[in-house]
Amino acid sequence: MSVQGWLLFILIVQVIHGLGTWKLYTKAGRKAWEAFVPIYNAIVLMKIINRPTWWTLLLFIPIINLFMFPIIWIETLRTFGKKTTLDMVLGVATLGLYIFYVNYTQELTYHADRDLKAPTKAMDTLGSLAFAIIVATFVHTYFIQPYVIPTSSLEKSLLIGDFLFVSKFNYGARTPMTPIAAPMVHDSIPLVGTLSYTKKPQLPYFRFPKLEKIKNNDIVVFNWPRDTLDNMYNPSNRRIDKPIDKKTNYVKRCVGIAGDSLEIKDGIVFINGKELILPERAKPQYSYNVAFDRSKINIDYIISELNITDGVGLTSRDSDTLYFSALTYESAERLKNFPGILNVKRNIRKGAEDGTFPDFKDGKPSTTRDWNGDNFGPIYIPEAGKTVTLNKETLPLYKIIITEYEGNTLEVNGDQIKINGQVTNQYTFKQDYYWMMGDNRHNSLDARYFGYTPEDHIVGKPVFIWMSWNSNGKGINKIRWERLFTTVSGDGQPKSYFKYFLALLALYFVGEYFYKKRKKEKVA
Repeated sequence: MSVQGWLLFILIVQVIHGLGTWKLYTKAGRKAWEAFVPIYNAIVLMKIINRPTWWTLLLFIPIINLFMFPIIWIETLRTFGKKTTLDMVLGVATLGLYIFYVNYTQELTYHADRDLKAPTKAMDTLGSLAFAIIVATFVHTYFIQPYVIPTSSLEKSLLIGDFLFVSKFNYGARTPMTPIAAPMVHDSIPLVGTLSYTKKPQLPYFRFPKLEKIKNNDIVVFNWPRDTLDNMYNPSNRRIDKPIDKKTNYVKRCVGIAGDSLEIKDGIVFINGKELILPERAKPQYSYNVAFDRSKINIDYIISELNITDGVGLTSRDSDTLYFSALTYESAERLKNFPGILNVKRNIRKGAEDGTFPDFKDGKPSTTRDWNGDNFGPIYIPEAGKTVTLNKETLPLYKIIITEYEGNTLEVNGDQIKINGQVTNQYTFKQDYYWMMGDNRHNSLDARYFGYTPEDHIVGKPVFIWMSWNSNGKGINKIRWERLFTTVSGDGQPKSYFKYFLALLALYFVGEYFYKKRKKEKVA
């Protein structure tokens, strides 16, 4: 829905509110016209029902307002003496229209000094639960979101089973675009597996000011641009075009930012002609073929010494070559020194690879590019306001941007290109784009295969690992204690702050104990 469409919708809602409540406003000693003025009518209503003025703000925050509206409907009915269970059920079940009915058919009395306590224990519990969800949803949406690492694409930097806190405000919190959705879940409801949202209506994209810009090598959480899974928990073969903010959350390293020229040569990333130097914490990995002497090698010992959890096996049944799916450069160099190892060779793809962006179509490369995961580009990463030339060679690179990400119509007839019905040979980008890749180079579904990530798909910045769970561990070793309360970014190797957390927690309980003890002594 466009901005103009939303303004019209809000205006209609305000008219309905005014028509349905103006008599209640006058009963409360206010003017009838005050029920019709947007925002002001909500402020006045808070005074009428004797609730804080700041509640008005909550009515305009997507998803949170889904909880606030029923609360306001019930509070309004109770203020005018309609406080039976049936009244409350009708108020919620009719989406507030029961107030419209009451406004014109009932002789009501305004109770300005009514008791604000819930009439029953059940209602009190329900109210407390509602506000707990509101607070949690607000924090989850605009400040910090919990996230768990599901794949090995950033192995070594982030491990499968790492539980992160993702900051929304570092890159600017994005307001929800899907306003009717279940709180604190993503595209589907756990256990049930059904969609957690309705596709319509959609709010216009808006992002609050950012504290910092995305930089090369930043680890970023974003919505997977090419996601067409119907849901996260029970995916089927059914394609579904999901709203941006309900696409599956991914986490990768941003190797290229808007305006960069990127090229990959033999697995090494080059930005603007220079090799991209990764931070010390980053451990890029590649697959290797390792020739060995069966009479001298101890595979289990090698796996243990190199701390390899999976991805090791013979290249074929009777082969004398081992395949390692993910080795760092340091591990590969160490491997050369083990007894029985004859040769260590990093796998480098050559020639066109099926599935490589942008030329994969119907199972076959659609142009003559010979790009693959190890040799790719050069490619320009679009920047908002910059213009590129369009022709048969460059159009595949930007086709998805022009049509899906920026909402234009595209027609191609021979050498003629039409955008929104106009013949053109150039295009100006509306937003910034990023190039996201995993450190586990041969085990990562990333930009080399799905292409650019638009600015409006950015979710946030991982800042903290609060828990790390190793499903292969036993007993207390299922918890990776050395990773608890470590930062995701920063110089040097990760450092755990878990002991400091425990110390602060102990101080809190000691302080609470002495505070309560002192309070009891004063009462005595």
